[in-house]
Amino acid sequence: MAATAARRAVIVAGARTPFLRAFTDFTRMDSIALADAAVGGLLSRVDLPKELVQAVVWGGVVLPSGAPNLAREIAIDLDLGVDSGCEGYTVTRACASGLQAVTAAAAAIERGEYDVMIAGGSDSTSNAEVKLPQKVVHAGAPLALGKPKTKDYLSAIAQLAPFTDLLPTRPKIAERTTGEVMGESAEKMARIHGITRAAQDEFAVRSHHRAAAAAASGRFDREVLEVVTPEGVSITADGLVRPQTSVEKLAGLPPVFAADGTVTAGNSSPLTDGAAAVLIMSEERARDLGFVPLAAFRSWSYISVDPADQVLIGPAVAMPRALDKAGLSLSDIDLVDIHEAFAAQTLSVLSALASDEWAQAKLGRDTAVGEIDPAILNVHGGSVALGHPFAATGARMVATMANELAITGKSTALLGICAAGGIGAAAVLESI
Repeated sequence: MAATAARRAVIVAGARTPFLRAFTDFTRMDSIALADAAVGGLLSRVDLPKELVQAVVWGGVVLPSGAPNLAREIAIDLDLGVDSGCEGYTVTRACASGLQAVTAAAAAIERGEYDVMIAGGSDSTSNAEVKLPQKVVHAGAPLALGKPKTKDYLSAIAQLAPFTDLLPTRPKIAERTTGEVMGESAEKMARIHGITRAAQDEFAVRSHHRAAAAAASGRFDREVLEVVTPEGVSITADGLVRPQTSVEKLAGLPPVFAADGTVTAGNSSPLTDGAAAVLIMSEERARDLGFVPLAAFRSWSYISVDPADQVLIGPAVAMPRALDKAGLSLSDIDLVDIHEAFAAQTLSVLSALASDEWAQAKLGRDTAVGEIDPAILNVHGGSVALGHPFAATGARMVATMANELAITGKSTALLGICAAGGIGAAAVLESI
């Protein structure tokens, strides 16, 4: 989609919880509690009356079965104009869910449906529900849902025979159609694009050092909120950034997904808990309320590739399409922010964008999209360092890049996200 000038949606502010490793201080906060912290903190920071929020669009990947419409739960918990009809709906597009929520809100505003919206995403890996084997579910569900008699219990027991494979299985992030886990996909991409272990470790170290520098300089002060956990612990900073890491330290880590592989815990994004929220308004309403907008969307693009090929290469297709829709070339872009699921995946996307062969085979153009200068890429680090609460990452990227455009006076930022199912997502932000 390319935005039109007739009615423009603008990004007014963005905020997020600190991102923490799963099963640490946010363990007792589920995805709704984290979302409440992000949205409530954002509204307090900008001093916006809650009743002005007309709708919430929220992204989620690990959805709680008892309340899967996270957006509506946020509106109710925070009393966001509930009496005046604030509605909410939840989107799920794997790791692109947060960006999907934000662009869906922008589109709704530009269509004239709303003037003030909250969008974002959250995930709590710590509270992922453990799945029972289907034969246990099939045998036990009639007992739980009905009024069973003794014979029903005997029937259920008989259905479980032979009494094997009854325990919950370990959750894993794998493609349903191929069974390939994401780390295996990253290994495959590293082989295809010739990405070495050394290059991955160097990329990871740079991500950590840049994230640490951004935090130390106060660059994240606009977006990172204080969150007080149910145990009374105050969390004010990301918990995964390692300022002192080095290539030498990462070189000592073993590969995780293949004995002779190159993908390690050090050059991959960790399992993370967190939430990020973005306040979006029509430009006219924002200025009427006295806000100075940070940025606006010039375009966005969502695409899919064959997950049996390179499931995480999608940004190498989505990013050029977003540029085309915006009427821009890579040389026009001041900042590039690419989600770092794995260093191998991000480096493979960069390799594809710089390849004439890729452009001809996948994009229908004669020459490469272009090489991205490391100086403008992920200038404040990325998911390898900051962490990756699946649905929060896209909203985090929007908030960080919108702030960066406003602070530096630069004109444009290009975002790219890979996601399960072979999804690629991209957006172009422009300053106002």
